[in-house]
Amino acid sequence: MKDYNKPKPDDRSDNAEKLASMIEDTEANIRKAEQTMENGNGTQESQIADKNERRREALKGMRAELLDEAENANKYQ
Repeated sequence: MKDYNKPKPDDRSDNAEKLASMIEDTEANIRKAEQTMENGNGTQESQIADKNERRREALKGMRAELLDEAENANKYQ
C-alpha cells in the first residue's frame, strides 16, 4: 500500500530563480498599472494606487526571501 501522504523532499534548488522571476513580474505589473492610471478615472486611479502599494510591500518580502535563499545557497557550496 502506497503512502500518499508522504511529503516530498524539500528541494530549494530553484527557489532563488523563481523569486527573481516573481520580482520581475511584479515590477512589470506595477509599471503597467501606472501606465493604466494615466488613462483612468479617479476611482480606478485610487484602486490601482492601493494595489501597487500592496505590490511594493510584497516586493520587500520577496527581496528579503531572495537574500535568505542566496545566503542559504552560499552555506552549502
